[in-house]
Amino acid sequence: MFRALRPVPARPTGTVRTCVLLVLLAGTGIAILELVREQTGTPGFFVGLGLALLPVAPLMAAFRWLGRAAPAPWSQLLFCFAWGACTAALIAILANNFATQWIAAATADPSEADQLGSVAIAPVVEESAKAAALLLVFMFRRRHFTGPADGFVVAGFTAIGFAFTENILYLGNAFVQDLADGTGVLDSVTAATFFVRIVLSPFAHPLFTVLTGLGFGAAAVSARRTRRIFLPLLGLALAMGMHALWNGSSRFGDHGFYVVYSCVMVPLFGLLVWLAVRIRRGRLRAVAGELALYAAAGWLAPAEVPALASMPARSLARSLARRSGGRAAGRAVARYEADAVALALLRNRARRGGLLREADFAGRERELLDRLWRRRATAGPALARAAVMEELLPPCVDPSEPIRLSEPFRPSESAAGPAGPAGLPGPRRQEPSVRRSGPWTPATPAGPSSIRPCVLPGADGVR
Repeated sequence: MFRALRPVPARPTGTVRTCVLLVLLAGTGIAILELVREQTGTPGFFVGLGLALLPVAPLMAAFRWLGRAAPAPWSQLLFCFAWGACTAALIAILANNFATQWIAAATADPSEADQLGSVAIAPVVEESAKAAALLLVFMFRRRHFTGPADGFVVAGFTAIGFAFTENILYLGNAFVQDLADGTGVLDSVTAATFFVRIVLSPFAHPLFTVLTGLGFGAAAVSARRTRRIFLPLLGLALAMGMHALWNGSSRFGDHGFYVVYSCVMVPLFGLLVWLAVRIRRGRLRAVAGELALYAAAGWLAPAEVPALASMPARSLARSLARRSGGRAAGRAVARYEADAVALALLRNRARRGGLLREADFAGRERELLDRLWRRRATAGPALARAAVMEELLPPCVDPSEPIRLSEPFRPSESAAGPAGPAGLPGPRRQEPSVRRSGPWTPATPAGPSSIRPCVLPGADGVR
């Protein structure tokens, strides 16, 4: 007799997870809006909303600029913003209020409960609630979470959303207080709150949460399991500590806020800006180095590599394509650029972490190469022209010469790529070159390639 096997529950599909998250965000969004409106009143809510919107677009643009080297999907970034503005903010308000009331009842000292709650409770609750968005992206969107730069961007968008809702609450309450007191505009609590939260420290929440994001980003490229667990926790602990120091700065005397702001927050902000720029340049160097291997094997034209490693050249290539072929051509070039960067970072991660960290390397590489192949006739000339216009090519490369092409990648028929990681499948041997004259067709051989050998600009050609 055979016992019937216990049925294994099916794993939720991506569509089911997306629907669940949308329902969760919608429910928490409605709840947080109503909760904030009750605390500020309708006039205070709309005043706070208008003022809180002012720093959102510049902060989003700054974090998006950092991630443009390998841009994450807008849907992912908007999810992070919505999580911070709705779900994390609702969790923080409810948990902070509950903790403050419990401490006040236990100590019979409401003022001490407020101070203790802001220093000991709020940083833990708020940073944990924001870190939940990073954890979800890290677990279910690992394809788009490839290193510290992605952690930086995801954390920044989550924190911008959280700060947006918190600013509505603070500014709305300040406006209601000014209405009750009949205070003038310049002497109002609203103006003081706006100056501190919007002018002086719009980067405060992003600065805290970025520390958590860097921990997740470092874990994404780490090959050791212990580091993948320890690094996010370390980043979260640092974010909580910085948040607690910021909230407790008023307890260091009359000038405690200005001391912490000038001696801790501003230097740390400058350090993170420097680190962000360095990470961005490092990612572009990795793109140049990895794509040079594919160019040497004939998958890309030599002129495409420096263009794909330069943000101005990428933008120019999209503009040239739109000008000559319309919006469809511009979108094709944009997708080609995104796929080429994803291919380079995929190979870079496999090189650093080994095949065990990229178990589906062959399938993912083939998918990206096939997608590049379909758009190469449109994107290749635009990128080559952009490289010429941006003066990225060495004198030995002539983009008007024939380019080398090969068949779509088949992992089972390939050997290891040149200088690639041990065991990784690489492109096939080069086929006879094809002269680029009009629409590309792979069945028009034109003899051996006439591209003169030279050293492509790699790290030195990144911009």
